[in-house]
Amino acid sequence: MTADHFLALVCMVVVISVVFVKYKRWRFEHKPFSTEWTHILNRNIPIYSRLPVSLKYQLNQRVKYFMRDKTFYGCDGLVLMDEIRVTIAGQACLLLLNRPTNHYYKLHYILVYPSSFVASRREQSESGVVSQKQTGLLGESWSQGKVILSWDDVLKGVKNFSDGHNVVLHEFAHQLDQESGSTNGAPLLGSQSSYQSWARILSGEFEQLQKQVNSGYKSLIDQYGATNPAEFFAVVTETFFERPIQLRRCHPELFEEMKSFYAVDPSEWVQ
Repeated sequence: MTADHFLALVCMVVVISVVFVKYKRWRFEHKPFSTEWTHILNRNIPIYSRLPVSLKYQLNQRVKYFMRDKTFYGCDGLVLMDEIRVTIAGQACLLLLNRPTNHYYKLHYILVYPSSFVASRREQSESGVVSQKQTGLLGESWSQGKVILSWDDVLKGVKNFSDGHNVVLHEFAHQLDQESGSTNGAPLLGSQSSYQSWARILSGEFEQLQKQVNSGYKSLIDQYGATNPAEFFAVVTETFFERPIQLRRCHPELFEEMKSFYAVDPSEWVQ
């Protein structure tokens, strides 16, 4: 075989490989969405049936990629079924609608416990004494590509999709936050002007929530958001998707900032 023949053969193999990859991608994207998964989304995520057709189609596509690319593990004897996977995926993918997305590219594993789980935390007191503290958790987001959830609390959060409490939305907001390289309440926004607006509005609202918590004032935004800016972003994400009309009325600038980031207006789904 001459060098020219060998080069031609290599080029042919490369072309065939590229065409095959594109075909596989096309076939996956055009594969009909599972009827069983549609039933699960309709049954377990009340907001799903209210989405416009275009957003519902988008969500279905996001869920397909999520189910393909993420690995679920059942913990403490929990037997994983599509009921669990699709219910979690459907809520997580609400945060990706209308946005250029990498489908949580840093996330690889979702660990699901039957109910709240106990985590050990190393704490240091003001005097320097180090101790281990056992803490009960509903969910947790790790920067090392892992989200941990309590299935009981996943269901509680999604069945009442109007109370502003949703553990899946909360933990996956942390995943978006972590994509910027640090968990600080400032996810990837794009332009410098976006960061300036984000910092001004969210910092002001965060400080206001801290004052309200210290004075005992009950706010629309859960007081856990006053813990730090990262928790504030995650808590406001819950409020934005579950209580959008109230957030728009009580915190109009904050609502518009979240609407710009998430590229959807959930108030249109509940009217």
